[in-house]
Amino acid sequence: MYINLSIWIPAKPGSVATFAGTTLILSVFYSCITLLSFLRRQESSIIGSKNCAGEVLLQKKDSGTIYVVGTPIGNLGDITLRALDTLKSVDVVVAEDTRRTLKLLNYYEIKKPLVSYHKHNEKKRSVELIEMLKSGKDIAVVSDAGMPGISDPGRELIKKAWEEGIGIEVVPGVSAVTAALSITGFESTPFVFCGFPPARAKERKRFFKELAGEKLTTVLFESPARFRKTLKDILEHLGNRRIVVARELTKIHEEIFRGTVEEAIARWQGDVKGEITIIVEGKSDAEKAKGSEESAFSDMRRDLEELIDSGLSTRDAAKEISRRYCISRSAAYKEALKIIGEKQ
Repeated sequence: MYINLSIWIPAKPGSVATFAGTTLILSVFYSCITLLSFLRRQESSIIGSKNCAGEVLLQKKDSGTIYVVGTPIGNLGDITLRALDTLKSVDVVVAEDTRRTLKLLNYYEIKKPLVSYHKHNEKKRSVELIEMLKSGKDIAVVSDAGMPGISDPGRELIKKAWEEGIGIEVVPGVSAVTAALSITGFESTPFVFCGFPPARAKERKRFFKELAGEKLTTVLFESPARFRKTLKDILEHLGNRRIVVARELTKIHEEIFRGTVEEAIARWQGDVKGEITIIVEGKSDAEKAKGSEESAFSDMRRDLEELIDSGLSTRDAAKEISRRYCISRSAAYKEALKIIGEKQ
């Protein structure tokens, strides 16, 4: 630390005045150090941290910390050493299904209180857990498999923790998304993760209709009960793309299939069991080019119809469309006649 003091004491080297000046400088220096220490103690109750938007969030130092812990997706040996250390050190383990988490804790001889946290109680339980954290207790949040908050409970609690200035640390682990994606051989940078398709018919139809326009490799989760229906929906809306079906990843009965959607439908005729991840390959360059052409034609036809509806003559509408889309006037005129014919 350097302090520039505006003090001048004229004296000869080695004189009493020189000694007094040196003592004064040292005294001021140590006074500044003492003041800084005091200010730090005054501010010791908060810790500054930044969220992804760069906003400074004040974390209360005397509160506990949430540890978002990744757990195995099947094979218990896939847990990390850091995850085990964290589960041993926290005061409480918050679990999606306490029965499943208890098996994991028992396997590694970890004895900790378990609190259930799932989609049916997450709002109420989040309030209780935040109060627990404010009292200074550390908690670990786990899901049945993989990372909490990714198609699993946890988001509500983590959101409230950010709002309340509670400390959050991630202890990463296995993810079915990246594990399945890594073995596909598909282009995966970037990719799209959509979680579970909706169960209700109306929402489900909208979901797959929107997904039909997706050009990137897409990852889905699905339950055994709706697995075959989802394959048929993919075939209907996305076509007979190549897919990978990863069932029961890392478990004894792990099964990985790679082929077309039609081949997958033919393969699984009966009941299916286990946890399923479906990866749909992104559109090929030819499909992307075809899609772009179809989109451009659709835009052109819509504009042409709007010009005709506005009262513009067929010839003038075709001329304007020819200018906008760089197509021949005759092609635009023929399309205009088709539109008029459809309206009659």
